[in-house]
Amino acid sequence: MVFAPTINRRLERRRQGAARTEGPNLIPPETRYAKSGDVHIAYQVTGSGPFDLIYVPGFVSNLELVWENPVWSSFFTRLASFCRLIRFDKRGTGLSDRVTGSPSLEQRIDDVRAVMDAAGSKRAALYGISEGGPMCLLFAATYPERVRALVLYGSFARHPALVDKAVLERSLDLVERLWGSGEVTARLFAPSTAGDEAAVRAYARFERQSASPSAMAAVMRMNSEIDARHVLPSVRTPTLVLHRIGDTRIPIDAGREIASHVPGAKMVILPGSDHLLVNDPEMMDRVAGELEEFLTGARHEVEADRVLATVMFTDIVDSTRRAAELGDRKWRALVDRHDDIVREQLARFRGHEVKSLGDGFLATFDGPARGVRCATTITEAAHLVGIDVRAGLHTGEIELRGGDIGGITVNIAARVATMADAGQTLVSSTVRDLVAGSGLRFEDRGRHRLKGLPEDMQLYAVLGSG
Repeated sequence: MVFAPTINRRLERRRQGAARTEGPNLIPPETRYAKSGDVHIAYQVTGSGPFDLIYVPGFVSNLELVWENPVWSSFFTRLASFCRLIRFDKRGTGLSDRVTGSPSLEQRIDDVRAVMDAAGSKRAALYGISEGGPMCLLFAATYPERVRALVLYGSFARHPALVDKAVLERSLDLVERLWGSGEVTARLFAPSTAGDEAAVRAYARFERQSASPSAMAAVMRMNSEIDARHVLPSVRTPTLVLHRIGDTRIPIDAGREIASHVPGAKMVILPGSDHLLVNDPEMMDRVAGELEEFLTGARHEVEADRVLATVMFTDIVDSTRRAAELGDRKWRALVDRHDDIVREQLARFRGHEVKSLGDGFLATFDGPARGVRCATTITEAAHLVGIDVRAGLHTGEIELRGGDIGGITVNIAARVATMADAGQTLVSSTVRDLVAGSGLRFEDRGRHRLKGLPEDMQLYAVLGSG
């Protein structure tokens, strides 16, 4: 999907540089056609890794248009660095043949098989996006010998919104009136960019070159009729479910339903609320890392880059004692609630979850005030459910290492967190100075010796907003 929303300038430059200089496909791959019945399905092959990955797109796509976007080209280049990546446009969309009516799920899994056969792929991992998920689930259950692994992003077994006839009709009306203007994509799939004129213009071009209004309406009608819930227990393929905690188009409960009914499935909850990822290059990196680790067992190191960020550490106070008091089952339920609280607030305050630390989190923010408010909200919300959380924040330059971060700033934030009391958020003097005028209030907690640092550091406890 070729979009141009506003993103962090330094990250954008890094992705553009990577797309120009790294990976096996400096020139977009050749578009070829597979024959599925009487329909020609356009597909591309990128890379030559040890296994195949079939990328099953979401609602609509255009194979060639995506290479003009540096974020998407960098993402596909990274995927192709550890596999042979096979992508296609679903029937009725992009460069594939136009069709009449609503294609059935059965026809669409036949298209996947046709593309695999044409590309010489006997067995592959499947990566299904949004409505591509039910196709992958049905294919994996029907042809288990051809699927080595299954990864689903922002997907569903039964569409949580379009099953409501009134919602479906409103969506169809929106497509009829506004498809081709960019407004449908902005409103339904990336609401955070709805006011970004450049993004909407890019969405408009993508809409026009990926599907006609009637083709998009057919996709929506098909989605309203899909119900793959009965298939879930029959999927025996190793499965990873990726879903954003605040996804406004496909709520996270749809992903949880898949993860809870596919035997042995693993679920990773991602921060954020837009259904689309392309306006978040850091999250695209995170997803690529999750895919690589799940499919290969490891993430390869990428060249570190440095950006300014506010780093936050949180952890549950006296977690070992509480676990012993409550017992394993009750403690696990409480920790799950804690994790949901943290991820909900990260999504609310535009934080980026770097990783979960068992009884805590490491996260970054592009604004220190948002980081402080997120931390205090987490401690307050956790206290209401019987959990004492402490948090520490520091702002400085960090190293971006694929899906992880490093550098002295990370170490300082970790040390600050260890100095906080239960229910308290402590920040460095750097953070306090950078949020002047924000309305946040602090109490001086004096200078402290932090392990590994040559000089004492002034710390401040957050009191709230004025």
